[in-house]
Amino acid sequence: MIITRSPLRISLGGGGTDLPSYYREHGGFVIAAAIDRYVYITLHETFQQELIVKYSKMELAREVDEVKHPIVREALRLMGIRSPHLEITSMSDIPAGTGLGSSGSFTTALLRALHAYRKNIVPRLQLAEEACHIEIDLLGEPVGKQDQYIASFGGLTCFDFQSDGAVIPQPLQLDPETLANLEDNLLMFFTGFTRSASGILRDQDTRSRAQDPEMTSHLHRVKEIGLESKRAFERGDLRQFAELMHVHWEHKKQRSPEMTNSCVDEWYDLARRNGALGGKLIGAGGGGFLMFYTEDITRLRRAMRGAGLREVRVRFDFAGTTVLANG
Repeated sequence: MIITRSPLRISLGGGGTDLPSYYREHGGFVIAAAIDRYVYITLHETFQQELIVKYSKMELAREVDEVKHPIVREALRLMGIRSPHLEITSMSDIPAGTGLGSSGSFTTALLRALHAYRKNIVPRLQLAEEACHIEIDLLGEPVGKQDQYIASFGGLTCFDFQSDGAVIPQPLQLDPETLANLEDNLLMFFTGFTRSASGILRDQDTRSRAQDPEMTSHLHRVKEIGLESKRAFERGDLRQFAELMHVHWEHKKQRSPEMTNSCVDEWYDLARRNGALGGKLIGAGGGGFLMFYTEDITRLRRAMRGAGLREVRVRFDFAGTTVLANG
C-alpha cells in the first residue's frame, strides 16, 4: 500500500495574480503557507483488472476512460496507466470548498502516489507543474498555480509567476521569532459556508483575458500589496502585515459581489472590534475560513466563539507533498 499526504494552504499575499490570464501579461507574485491540515491518498493493487475510486462517491470502472472523477482520470492517463489493477481512496482533514486549496492538494497527493507506484523519483517542481497541467491545461479549470506549488513545496514560500510560464519558488525569509509569532497569532474560524471558487475565478479569468482595465488595475494592486507584505515579513513587522491584509480584504471585496455576504461582513467587523489587527476570507471568496492576525488571542477567540464560529488551529507544514508509506 502507498499512502501520500499533501498540505492545504493559506494565502498571505498576492492571491489571484497566479492565474495565467494575468501573469502571462504582467507577471504574478504570491506568498503562500502550507498548513498541517492534509489531503491523503491511499493506493494499492487489486487482484482483478478494475479501478475502485473512493472519494465523496465510489466508482468502479474497468478502464481509465470510464472514470468520472476528472482529476483521477487525467492523472492516470498522464502516468500512462491503461490497464489498472488499483484502488484509490482520498480523505481530507477539511472539506473541499473552504478556500484552502484542496483541489491542488488532492492532485499533488494523487500524482505523488502514482509516481511511487511507477517507482519514479519526481522533483517538487515537476510534481507541481504536472498538477497544474492537469487542472489548467487538460481540464480547463479557471484556477491559478499557487495551490499546486505550495502543496508540493510546503513551508512559507514566495512564488514569482513569469510571463513565459516559469515559476520561481523562494522561501520567505523570516527570523525564528517572527515565524513563531506569526504562527501563534494567526487564527482561523470556519464560517459554515462552503462554495466552489470556479464562478468567482472564471469571472476574473474572463475579464483578465479581455484586458478589462478595472480587473487589471485591481490585480496590479493585489500584487503590490503582496510585495509590500513580503517586505514587512522580512522586517519582522507583523503589525504592518496585518494592516496590509486588511487593506487587501477591503480591496478584494470590490472584485465581485459574490466575494462576501452580510454574515461574513458582520463577523469581520466583530473581529476588528475584538483585537483583530487585520484579516480576510481565505481563497477566492464567498465562504470558507476567516483568518485574522491578532495580539489579543483570548479576546478574539471568545468573541468569535460567542458568535458561533468554530476555530480550527493550525501550524505550518514544511514537508510539502510526502510519501508516508510505500510497501
